[in-house]
Amino acid sequence: MVTPDSTQRRWVSTENRVRPEDLTVHDWYRFVLSFPPHLVREYLDNFNLGPDSLVLDPFCGTGTTLVEAKLRGIPSIGIEATPMAHFASSVKTTWGIDPQRLMTHAASVAATASSSMTSTSKLRSLDPDRQSLLLANSISPKPLHRMLILLDAMHQQYAPDYYQHELLALAKVLPSEIGNLRFGPEVGVSAQLKDDAPVIDLWLPAVERMATDLAEVSARSSTPARVLQDDARRVSALIDSCSVDAVFTSPPYPNEKDYTRTTRLESVLLGFVASKDDLRAIKHQLVRSNTRGVYKQDDDDTWIREHPKVERLAQTIESRRIELGKTSGFERLYARVTKLYFGGMARHLEALRTILKPGARLGYVVGDQASYLRVMIRTGELLAHIAESYGYRLERIDLFRTRPATATNELLREEVVVLTWPGW
Repeated sequence: MVTPDSTQRRWVSTENRVRPEDLTVHDWYRFVLSFPPHLVREYLDNFNLGPDSLVLDPFCGTGTTLVEAKLRGIPSIGIEATPMAHFASSVKTTWGIDPQRLMTHAASVAATASSSMTSTSKLRSLDPDRQSLLLANSISPKPLHRMLILLDAMHQQYAPDYYQHELLALAKVLPSEIGNLRFGPEVGVSAQLKDDAPVIDLWLPAVERMATDLAEVSARSSTPARVLQDDARRVSALIDSCSVDAVFTSPPYPNEKDYTRTTRLESVLLGFVASKDDLRAIKHQLVRSNTRGVYKQDDDDTWIREHPKVERLAQTIESRRIELGKTSGFERLYARVTKLYFGGMARHLEALRTILKPGARLGYVVGDQASYLRVMIRTGELLAHIAESYGYRLERIDLFRTRPATATNELLREEVVVLTWPGW
């Protein structure tokens, strides 16, 4: 049972930025709003994990938990549904690459691309179907042309040992240094569009940074880290029974953030998404956290029928919608997506039970939300309540930090829900 005594038991570090000493590997590519490495370290230490442990991140994003575990010699498994983030996590945990040979190959690719740029006058572009998937003006014609030539050179000189790292280096510099994207609470297009960008000169230093980091971490390259592209709600079908010692993760929050938009530019230009059908398939594997990812056949809400707090929350949101006279299609879905979100998390927690060892420790980084007509959603408290109904024991809810709500400036809590699986 969630009680006042189980919440706010302690504060963890409130700093959400990556510290300079933590840039190694983590900075190869990461979400703007990813949790910081030092937060992961604190809980890996608190959970007393070591080389004989297995840590799982079922919503692994760009691999912060996996990288930190590998740096500390702890085997790990990640699950991620979006292909660009899955790719990033996979590359960021692949360290058995010769740094010098990586740089030599990248220099050869750069020379080939530079020669092609000099000899080609007609601007290359995307086909209309792929172009339609991008935010308007997310990349200008000349930088796009240069990026496509570099990508062709990487394909022409394809080397399996280096290609993925070279591609991730391009993904890192693509959104804001080559493209025109800016990141706040949401991804958007900068008011100042780039007419051109020195694509090769931006890409090569990113590869060089990787090579430097690989030399630094090579001694720890043998620690296993496996990344699965799949749905966290079916985790029991993916991982061996009774094998996981700990979970540390940050699932999506119940808000209007479309997580496929955050990496849309890289996903399309680097070939991970080619059509609207591809996007739809990705969204089907995600916990429903926004109305743009809700489908008629969704039924995760059936998993929380025995949780009156979620039902009351959904009723409050729907009553507020009616009171305010909000009638758009998305607004009509606010109550439903709230139930689908918590139902999806219930489904995940139920599936997780079979793969946890007795005494396994779990940390879920979640945040309050007020995106649905300013009705406060206490995500951590509700998640803890659901977890307890599935047999987990709530240890505490740690306050990580507070942040102002975009619409109201009200302070929202970001918390770590700490659970134990007692076993049967």
